[in-house]
Parts: sequence; structure tokens; C-alpha cells
Amino acid sequence: MTLPVLAPWSGGGITQRARRLAELVTTPLLPADYLDLFSPLRTGADLRGRILQVHSETRDAVTLLIRPGRGWRGHRPGQYVRIGVEVDGVRNWRSYSLTSLTSQAWQTPATPHTPATPRTSPAVRTSARDGNISITVTAIPGGKVSQHLVHHATPGTMIMLDQAAGDFTLPPDPPAKILFLTAGSGITPVMGMLRNAIDSLDDVAVLHSAPNSADVIFGAELRALAARGAIQLIERHTDAGGRVTMDDLAALVPDWAQRQTWACGPAGLLDAAEKHWGATGVADQLHTERFRPTVLATGEGGTVTFVRSGVTLESDGATPLLDAGEEAGVLMPSGCRMGICFGCVVPLRQGAVRDLRNGEITTAASPDPVLIQTCVSAAAGTCDLDL
Repeated sequence: MTLPVLAPWSGGGITQRARRLAELVTTPLLPADYLDLFSPLRTGADLRGRILQVHSETRDAVTLLIRPGRGWRGHRPGQYVRIGVEVDGVRNWRSYSLTSLTSQAWQTPATPHTPATPRTSPAVRTSARDGNISITVTAIPGGKVSQHLVHHATPGTMIMLDQAAGDFTLPPDPPAKILFLTAGSGITPVMGMLRNAIDSLDDVAVLHSAPNSADVIFGAELRALAARGAIQLIERHTDAGGRVTMDDLAALVPDWAQRQTWACGPAGLLDAAEKHWGATGVADQLHTERFRPTVLATGEGGTVTFVRSGVTLESDGATPLLDAGEEAGVLMPSGCRMGICFGCVVPLRQGAVRDLRNGEITTAASPDPVLIQTCVSAAAGTCDLDL
């Protein structure tokens, strides 16, 4: 190979000359692209993580132990992290709650993984000292990323990371009496809080719903905390007892109104809680975390054109444009998928969309595009997206 001749260098030193030479030799790639192959977690690289262990929690939930790159800035218990995962050659972004400690080691009870070949050691360990983090993922029916992570993720897999975000956290000086109201995977941010703060909490009640005892994520750990008196655990197994309603609350947690409450779970549970806390005059004592936005019943819909992708489709008035585009094979930017992170923002060239959270209509007319969030917007007529 013949190397290009460098023009006389007027300054900048040996380091700059070497960098310029390296860039010319590696064109069209950059030296950083080659460094990423050998040291993807290095300082200065795009933030990535390497899956170290995959540990089963229930039949459809796993905890992933992740070694983040050197750019990771840490997290506060209860926060979430966006991860980018390659599925069928397409990078998809999703948000998951962090369940690891920030200051000391923890260990979960051993649970064999359901596949014939285990993908994990008997327990998962992580701590701030070793620099590892963990997320816990529940496989959602039809969920492309969650199904992939639960059933196909293996140690050694590289993923993309964003910095931790979210304000579903305990204050520096926690209240004397706390209620954690959770259902299903809603227990994940709460477990992050419990693992980090349990020794500083005085009176904690955990009211958690799951189909049955075996489906309680972190069930053994929660029961162990209850056995030693660290928490009051109230399990509701919905297969036998039905879903928790606000009418049940007074019997299950008689002093609920005197407790600061952190609630996370399905939209129906959170909607009912917000209504109940508001009606009883203690709305300021309720803190919620939603995995999906509250969606209004809407109509209309229309023809959606993804201009640069050359795809046109018909979409109803209740399907997020993000879902409609992905279903049609359009490469859609995405993030939290609930209108918080703004990772799915694209220009609406012309047409009208409806915000599924509040029903508001946004319109655009060429040549003045408007930025919209595709994860919480549906077609409200004909619309063209610059994607």
C-alpha cells in the first residue's frame, strides 16, 4: 500500500502529525473506529457496556450484570438507563430501571435459568466498587427488545448506553414512613432503592402484585427482608385474589395516608392511585413512575408517509407513529417510548398528529416542519414525516 504524502507541517507537534497520518491511512474510517474494536469501553468512546452475566429472576424476567464504559457517571437508586441493543441487525433503544447497588455489594438467591444451558453463575454480584451495574428486564408479549434480552442475551454481548436519568428516587433524608406500591416489573426501581437505602429506612411497607408467588420478581429477596423485619411485605397474587383496587388499600395498609408513597406499575394501577390520592387530599404524598404513557381513546388516523424511507402506510388514530413505522420496517429513532427522553423526535413536514397523552393536535405545513415525538403521537389525518 502506498501512503499519502503529508504536506509540510507548520506546527502542532508530533502527536498531531501522528494523528493526521493515522486518519489518512484508515480512511474512510477513523482511528477511533479501530480502537473501538479492541477497547470498546475505553475513555472517550461512545458509551457502551458489556453484559457479564444473565441471571434468571422468574420465568420471564432476567437481571443483566453490565460492565459500563469508563464514561459512565453513576446513578441514583430508582433511576433508569437507556440501552441500545442490536436485534436482527437493527439498533433498538429501550429504557430499564437500574437495580444495582451504588455503594456496596449485593447478592441474589440462586435461581436456575430455564434454558438447558445456563447462561449465568448461581448469583449475580455488582457494586460501585467493581464498577458494574445491573438492569432487570421482563419479557413483554410482542416486545422485540425485551424478548431478545430475556431469551437470547449472552455474556460478552456489547450494548450501547446512555447516562442514568429519572427522578423517581428517594430524597437524601427519607421520610419516616414509606409505602412502595408496585405491580409486575414496577418492583424494579423500588428494588434499586431498597438495596441501597434499607438500613436508613425506619418504616417501609411494600404492597406488590403479581400473578402468583413464582412470578414475583426478587421474591426471595423481598421475603428475606420481610423475615428480618426490614420491611412489611404484602403480596397480592392476582391469579387467585384479583387485582388490587383502591378499595382494598385501607385493609391492606391501614395507615397508607400517613406514608409517602412511591408507585410504579401498569397504567391502570397508577391512574387509580393518582385519582385516589387526589380525592383524599394527599396527592403531594404520591410519586409515580410510568413505563408507558397514559393514552387517550382517539379516532381519525390517516395516511402516513415516511418521506426519506419511501414508505407510505395507513395508520389509525390510536397507534403511535413509532410503532406504525417500525411495523412497516422503517428505521425509527426511539428511547424511553413514553414521551420523556425525546429520543424519538422527528420533523413533521406537513399534516396533523394527535398527542396520545392529552389529545392535543399538532399541525405542520411545508416548508416549516415541526418536531414531534413519535412514541406519543398518532396520525390525525394525512401526515409526512422527514424520516
